[in-house]
Amino acid sequence: MQHQFLPRFGILELGLACGLLALALAASSIAEPGVVKAGEQSDAKIVHREDVVYGRVHGAGLLADIAYPESKQPLPAIISVHGGRWVGGHKRDASTIKVEQWAGFGFFAMSIDYRLKNCSPAPACYQDFQCAIRYVNAHTKEYNIDTRRIFLIGQSAGGHMVSLAATLGDGPYPRTGGWEKESNDFQAAISVAAAYDLVTLDWGNLWTPPGGDPVEARALASPARHVNGKSKPLLVLHSDNDRSVPIDNALTMIEALKKAGARHTFHRYPEMGHMGINDEVIARTREFIREISAKPSDKK
Repeated sequence: MQHQFLPRFGILELGLACGLLALALAASSIAEPGVVKAGEQSDAKIVHREDVVYGRVHGAGLLADIAYPESKQPLPAIISVHGGRWVGGHKRDASTIKVEQWAGFGFFAMSIDYRLKNCSPAPACYQDFQCAIRYVNAHTKEYNIDTRRIFLIGQSAGGHMVSLAATLGDGPYPRTGGWEKESNDFQAAISVAAAYDLVTLDWGNLWTPPGGDPVEARALASPARHVNGKSKPLLVLHSDNDRSVPIDNALTMIEALKKAGARHTFHRYPEMGHMGINDEVIARTREFIREISAKPSDKK
């Protein structure tokens, strides 16, 4: 057998190349402290708590599941909000992250329940979600959270709410549930199979606050109508054959993001349907978070 050699490189050159490679690998790990690399799980002890009260409305508790690794390094946080057209769903269904899995990735992970339409009409669900964001900001010391790396993820109706948070923020909706004086700031949002224009969506009529013009209320609650240059970075994932939210709804949002020069990433799929938080979504979400963490937005 004839052996192949690399005569152009001597011992010193190979040593220098190895040293540069080691420095590059070290830099890549420093760029994202606290986040476990793709395909890996942390071996740190995971703390998992169910039905944590993150807020109270008229004496009733708003509940969340949380999980996080024991760590000396400040943790990034991810808050998950479920789908279900604001009518159904819950914090442990297929539209949410698995908090223990994300704790294994190195995150403080939180998945919330919120008041549903048949109990309390809109915008109660969104007010509860905003309360959850404030709760996380209020407990950064207790949970060792890095306030610069708080992320939101939602599917369908949950994606609508994280996108609304990224574009409208509080808007005109009063703060309820608690932590009213705390920040509701976050770094970026991940929106999966979401609704962006409630006026043109067939089930957008489920968003009907009491009193006032319902069409105006749906326009106010439509993320695509509030996109601006200061909108939070947004990852949009949508499928052409989504029968719950037609692709045109997502394309309306993408056009608004492009027109405003808002930072975003769009992944379009031909046959993913009304996707939940599947392996592809998890992979693209972690990729997006790494990109944002490496080069955060300076817009406030």
